[in-house]
This record gives sequence, C-alpha cells and structure tokens, in this order.
Amino acid sequence: MTRPGRSFNVAILAMGGEGGGVLADWLVSLAEHNGYVAQTTSVPGVAQRTGATIYYVEMYPDAGDGRAPVFALMPFPGDVDVVLASELMEAGRAIQRGFVSPDRTTFIASSHRVYSMTEKTALGDGRVDSTTLLEAARAAASTLIVGDFADAAERSGSVISAALFGALAASGATPFPREAFEDAIRRGGVGVQSSLAAFAEGAKLATPQAAKPDTPASAPAVGRLLVPLAERIRQEFPAAAHRTLIAGIERLADYQDIAYAESYLDRLKPVAEIDRRRADGGARLLDETARYLALWMSYEDTIRVADLKTRRSRFERVRGEVRSKSGQLLGIHEFMHPRVEEIADTLPEGLGRWLLGTPWARRLVGRFAHEGRVVKTSTVRGFLLLYCVASLRGMRRRTLRFRIETARIDSWLATVLNLAATDYDLAVAVAECQRLVKGYGDTHVRGWRNFEAVMAALPRLKGRPDAAAQVRRLRDAALADEHGNALATVREELAA
Repeated sequence: MTRPGRSFNVAILAMGGEGGGVLADWLVSLAEHNGYVAQTTSVPGVAQRTGATIYYVEMYPDAGDGRAPVFALMPFPGDVDVVLASELMEAGRAIQRGFVSPDRTTFIASSHRVYSMTEKTALGDGRVDSTTLLEAARAAASTLIVGDFADAAERSGSVISAALFGALAASGATPFPREAFEDAIRRGGVGVQSSLAAFAEGAKLATPQAAKPDTPASAPAVGRLLVPLAERIRQEFPAAAHRTLIAGIERLADYQDIAYAESYLDRLKPVAEIDRRRADGGARLLDETARYLALWMSYEDTIRVADLKTRRSRFERVRGEVRSKSGQLLGIHEFMHPRVEEIADTLPEGLGRWLLGTPWARRLVGRFAHEGRVVKTSTVRGFLLLYCVASLRGMRRRTLRFRIETARIDSWLATVLNLAATDYDLAVAVAECQRLVKGYGDTHVRGWRNFEAVMAALPRLKGRPDAAAQVRRLRDAALADEHGNALATVREELAA
C-alpha cells in the first residue's frame, strides 16, 4: 500500500515477447482511472537474455491541485514496493540490483526457467541452481509469491504478463480492488478474453495453498513393452537406483529398441553386485554409472538428430511456441551441416573406415558437405529426406560410430569395475567423467579429447588418498573452457 508523501513503485523484469510493456501500460491505466497520476519507463537489458528489459512504473495519489509529482526514470535500490519477475533468473537479477527489500517489497516471480546463453553454452551443466535462487528470493523479500505463471498463461492462450497482473491483484500489495485490474485489461482492447483467463489463473497461484504431505519417491510406471524390463529392475537391482534405471531403459528403448535397453541392464549387473556387497547398503556407484551409461549409449549421431527433427511432438512443440493458430501455415527450416566424419560414422563400419582412410573419397564428399544446407522439414521433400535418414536406425548396430562407441563404453566400464575393487570413491569419480563426452561434431571431438586426458592421469593418481578429488578437479577443469587451458594447468600441477 502507498504511504503518505511517497509514490508507489513497481519494477517489472521481463524478456522479449512476454508482454512486459503491456503490463506496464495496464498499471498506468489502473492508476490513472483510480485517482492516481502515473508514469512508465523502460530500460533495455542484455540481448543474451532475449531482450530482457526493466519496466518501471511510479504512481502517486492525485491531490487535485494541479501540481505534478516528479517521477524517477528507473528503479532505485531500496525504493521499490513491488517487483514482478517473469522468470527465475530475472528474479535473481532483481535481487542482484537491490530492487527487493525485506522491509518493503512484495516479490512476485515465475518459477519456470528460460536458460541464459552462458547456461546453454557451458561445456558441462551450466544451469544456475533454482533452489538457490528461490532461497535468495525468500531472504530478500518482505512477501514472496512464486508460481509457474508461464504455464498458467500458456494454458489460457495468453502471455505471462496477464498471469503476473492477476497475481499482483490477488497479493493485496496495491490499493486497488481486483475489479479495477480487470477493467484495465478491458480498456486495453486487445486479447481481452485470453488475458482475463490468464489473469484469473495467475490470481489463483497467488493464493496460499495448503502444504501437501511428502510422499516417498517410487519408480515411475512404464509402457506395456517395457514392463518385463521394469520387473527385472525391481528384482535384480537395489531400490535406491530404480528411478535412474527406469529412466535409462525408457531412453534407450526410444533411442534404439527393447533389446538395446536390455543390454543396458546386462552391462550394469556387475556394478550392482559391487554395491550389493557393500555394508552401507547404498548404490551410489550403480546410480551414477547407470545415469551416465544411458547417456553414452544414446550418443548423438545423424540418425538420432534426424529422428528428433521429424517427430510429431516436435512439430506440435514448435507450433505451440510460435502460437500458430489452426489453419495457419508454419514453415520450419533446419540447418544441417554434417562433416565427412559424421557421414562416415553413419555408414557400415568397413565402408566408413574406407571413406575416412581414402583421401580422394574424403575430398569428394567434403565438396558437398563443407557448406551445409537448409532443409525445410515442413515440406514433403524436406521431411522425407530426414525421415529416410532416421529410418537407418535399424542398421545403427552395424555403423562405424556404433562400433567405436561400444568399444569406448566397454573400456570405461572395465575401468570403473577395476577401480571399485580397491577405491570405491575413485570408481564413482571415473563414472562421472562420462559427462565430458557429449554432442556430435566438434563438440564431441573436444569432449572425447578431454575425457582421454583425464583417463591418462589415472595411473599417477591411483593409490593416492585424494585420487577421487583430483579426478573431479581434472573433470571440472575440462568443463571450465572449451580451449582446454584450465585442464592443461591442472595436469601440469599434478605432473610436477
């Protein structure tokens, strides 16, 4: 609520396409039709956050004496009554800038994430921990309201600004009744019904909900074809790893077939036996090995990329993201740039090795592949081109890439099993190093090079009490930069 002699200040942190400017205009309309004078300004943010912008609204009771208040052009730390954040990282930016005060600010934030460029391009898991952001928000605000307002807006066919507006109305932080908020939307005159629907959903999220009792986690149900494998997991593997194993067989059956998912469990049986013999009853080695084995066995190749790009679910997701209406034509253009190596990897092993080892053949294929091409998958021709590549899944076990990755996986698993006999923690650390191997093309080449560098340090580290810690240090250094400078530094220190 406004205090005598002081303006009521609202900061909105939003990204492009989320309706932050519309939300600011609604606030101005709300104030001006309820006895206040108001002003809105905006401060553009960083392009890496898809046009992140700070919208600022100040409002002051109109005394009716003709004197206009002097408003600020941007929010000032410690002087904001309400902060609206359209995404959790935007909430973190608001806290960092000092807009949120524990003695004053009502903080309304959406709990969903839109990852920043630095998070997306990190070699490892570069995501900022959402739990940490929420804890900081609770500590920083006088009142905190958190909910998935993006989901509420999507279900209503509107944008997140309308849901946040509804949360603000329900929060009681302003001197205006809910009806006045709804009237402001109606005066806008655009997308009124969908905006009012999202407004209502946002208001519901702002209402405190009764706490639900915690229920123990259990392994999720699986499709009919995977029931025998799920039953095998329950009978043959420790319960602590069931959720990871279920996720693994689902991923690998989708990637290849049921038999491939079964071979995944076969590979993990010796690891499960090691954990079963341990006195602590845990399954840390099995859980970590199962997680990273599923990722490695579902390595990205041209067959997988083509498969994902031609799925019905992808077309539906893209249509939903651009809010395409029924009857509208949607064009989807895919930029494909397979190198000679990726083409050879997709061929039968003998033919692939011949292509890589024959200079004139490499040059000939390279002439057609070096520039890449754009494939329009929303046309019959473009869709069929990728569909044919995806249909090669049945011959994947005979491809060069499959033989190479199988040999690498077997070597990694053998190393994990050998180490577990003498240094369990080191075996877990080596299992976790698989996260270095990811993607395809240049990304995969760099990752595999880093993985080999870490494995090469094992002979010097085995037997040391800090061996596991040093392997993790090497792994983290490899993930720190794509040029390998940090990894080279750590390797030099260990070799000294």
